Amino acid sequence: MTRKPLIAGNWKMYLTRAEAVKLASAVAASCKGLTDREVMIAPAFTSLAAVNEAVSGADAPIRVAAQNVAWEEQGAYTGEISPPMLQDVGVDMVILGHSERRHVFGEDNAMVNRRLVGALQFGLTPILCVGETLEEREQGNTFKTVEEQLKQGLQDVQANQMQQVVVAYEPVWAIGTGKTATKEQAQEVHAFIRNALVTLYEKTLADSVRILYGGSVKPENIDSLMAQPDIDGALVGGAALQAESFARIINFT
Repeated sequence: MTRKPLIAGNWKMYLTRAEAVKLASAVAASCKGLTDREVMIAPAFTSLAAVNEAVSGADAPIRVAAQNVAWEEQGAYTGEISPPMLQDVGVDMVILGHSERRHVFGEDNAMVNRRLVGALQFGLTPILCVGETLEEREQGNTFKTVEEQLKQGLQDVQANQMQQVVVAYEPVWAIGTGKTATKEQAQEVHAFIRNALVTLYEKTLADSVRILYGGSVKPENIDSLMAQPDIDGALVGGAALQAESFARIINFT
């Protein structure tokens, strides 16, 4: 099964609108003409429209994503943004269940699932983030934690919908810490995730799902990570905020 690699940049709560447009233009230039991989960038809500405008028309396989989304079309949800609102500014992907949403803002598996089901209903492509904390890893609960996040996060997601879902494994202990899982550690969990998807769905579908690695991805480690059989891309944080480093990651070999 051939899975097209996806290199995704999560810009988190960084960059003004002007800074985001400048970086987006540089990213588009760095992946111009590429056909064997996809690139995604996820700026803050306030920059989505401007960034989409900046990359539209570029000869580059680049998609614009949001960093979260509500599950309803509209309503009394102060501070939230709806799927149609994102689509209105050119967004077609969304990151869900990022560890910072789980651990800083208290989003649990049930809420992540609700957001994911809502995103699918409106035609957005969700990236479901899963991963264990350092404590969970040291207690030997990595697989148990990831399996539970997958099962609950994908509850009520049908096989035909699952074809649109991307999974990202991001060990919490490796996010923004400078620590990174070894390629062997990452591959081990990615293989576990794919096998878990076989159990939840079936093998052909599981083999088609893209599973990204996130956690201190850098130019120095992207090539070895992407050489692993079950790593289909990267969800990049800090290194995606610098045009040069992100360009090197996009152009992994």
